Amino acid sequence: MKNTDVLPAAVLRRKAVVYVRQSTQTQVQNNLESQRRQYELVEEARRRGFVHIEVIDDDLGRSASGMVARPGFDRLVAWLCAGEVGAVLCFDASRLARNGRDWHHLLELCGLVEARVIDLDGVYDPCRPNDRLLLGMKGSISEFELGVLRARMFEAARAKAQRGELRISVPIGYVWHREIGLGFDPDLRLQEVIRLIFARFRKLGSARQVMISLTAQCH
Repeated sequence: MKNTDVLPAAVLRRKAVVYVRQSTQTQVQNNLESQRRQYELVEEARRRGFVHIEVIDDDLGRSASGMVARPGFDRLVAWLCAGEVGAVLCFDASRLARNGRDWHHLLELCGLVEARVIDLDGVYDPCRPNDRLLLGMKGSISEFELGVLRARMFEAARAKAQRGELRISVPIGYVWHREIGLGFDPDLRLQEVIRLIFARFRKLGSARQVMISLTAQCH
């Protein structure tokens, strides 16, 4: 539908849901402008005529790839199934989903209850073939972008590995040394604990038995 079209009264009587999401904790801590712009969609919902507006930001720091649980997205789906939602507002398609399964499931539910999808580009009615086609393309582009990002990250990591410069996260108690590579943390207490764990494992032969033994020792 056009940006200037007035939303039906039946839609406005339901609630508008503003879905706020960022993929990583680093983005949550550092990319505050993106958060601010997403929260500003509340004003956009009011401008469209909604009175009851809910913000879902449970999924801040969670990827939309479909590989991790998203309680906020699940709550949105539950509200849609209950017919409580008149519109879903998001910054762009990638905020809602980066995989086709979740995206098309959401569009199907919006179409069933005649809820609208609103982003920075306009208002979409999934019941209309043209709007549904455009939303489908947005979801496909979002999924494609995620694939490109993953491929670039993999190629960069492989190039670093070939040069011997790849550094991965190491467990607590270990650090990367510039001269010798992986080694113990300088903290002597950590070194002692690590040596105790490995000594106990050699004796008991099971990580579970090590945990039980150390727990009993602490108590």
